[in-house]
Amino acid sequence: MLKYDFSVKTREGQKLESIVIGGMDRSDAERKLRQMYRHCEVLRCDIKGAVQRPGIAHSVDDILSLISR
Repeated sequence: MLKYDFSVKTREGQKLESIVIGGMDRSDAERKLRQMYRHCEVLRCDIKGAVQRPGIAHSVDDILSLISR
C-alpha cells in the first residue's frame, strides 16, 4: 500500500495542504479523498512511500524467511 500526499482546494475555496491518504494506487487514494472532500480540486499529489506490513511476503526470499521462523 502506498501513501499519497494531496493538496486540495475545497469547493468553498479553502486550500488544504498535506492530506495523507493510503491506497493501492492513486485512483483508490483519490476516491477516498473525494469521500471526505466532495467536489474538491486536487492541486498536487505526491507519493509518500511504500508501507510494508509485517508478515506480508513480497519476494521468494521473504517467503523463505517466513517459513523458517
